[in-house]
Amino acid sequence: MRLPAARGPVTGELFERLAGPPGDLEPPLVTPRPCAAALEDGDLQLALFACYELHYRGFDDVDDRWEWQPSLLGFRRELERCLEGALADAVPRPAPPPPQHVRRALKELVAHDEQQGPGLAAYLQREAGLDRFREFVVHRSIYHLKEADPHTWGIPRLHGGPKAALVEVQIDEYGGGSAGRMHAELFSTTMTALGLDASYGAYLGRVPGITLAISNVMSLFGLHRRLRGALAGHLAALEMTSSLPNRRYATALRRLGGDAEATRFYDEHVQADAVHEQIAAHDLCTGLATQEPSLTGDILYGAACALAVERLWAEHVLGRWRQGATSLEDETVAA
Repeated sequence: MRLPAARGPVTGELFERLAGPPGDLEPPLVTPRPCAAALEDGDLQLALFACYELHYRGFDDVDDRWEWQPSLLGFRRELERCLEGALADAVPRPAPPPPQHVRRALKELVAHDEQQGPGLAAYLQREAGLDRFREFVVHRSIYHLKEADPHTWGIPRLHGGPKAALVEVQIDEYGGGSAGRMHAELFSTTMTALGLDASYGAYLGRVPGITLAISNVMSLFGLHRRLRGALAGHLAALEMTSSLPNRRYATALRRLGGDAEATRFYDEHVQADAVHEQIAAHDLCTGLATQEPSLTGDILYGAACALAVERLWAEHVLGRWRQGATSLEDETVAA
């Protein structure tokens, strides 16, 4: 993957520096804009995504030594402050329940969100044509081609039962050690079947800020030990809201002519995530809250953030489609 086109002053200056040898960012990079609209700010979200990507597979045209360059980490912290501020504005912090009631509180959060949701999965199942489904897959490729990686950062930060629970979930995400069964590889197969470019990060320049925010929130929670509770809650929310939508995605793709190989990614999640939601909600989150009661509020907040950002993304996609427009960005306009 190479750096995409810049989308504004922040990415413009950042990408220009990253193209050169690692060094101090003098003069300092452009200060990010006010945080109120940060979740949908394509310039800010792409800049933060690029900073985080240095901790994953990186960019072919960026020196790997940038990963731990102190001045770049300082700049990333400013971007993170904007993201955390935007989350605080957009997501009310749930009242922390007693540790033994965490699972029930998670279920209540999910049930409330399902009542509020815009119904993207149902639209794809019943109405969407092949072009719309392919567009949906392009959005999802930003996370699914590195599926599970952000939550794996939490493993060395946990111990005992919660650590074992997270490992149990991640083993399935990584195909039990079989490369062909890794969920990221299954998604790559789906992309290929739909005639899309399955290369890692191929569509980074086409997705809007809110799509990037979905991945950035995971990386934020995963890369900061202080947010390990939020990371656990985030994973639980993903698993608890996965089975039914993926059943609908599989049905949609079959309706549109997809074969067993094309739908395998979604079929796998229908089965696996029905189990994962029990492990994540009880063994991971309730277990962590019991070990560290001070993290109970963070666990619920992480789940609420996952649900809220996903809902904002779905509203963006459906809103554009109802206007007869694409939900993706034009790379030439962004550049």
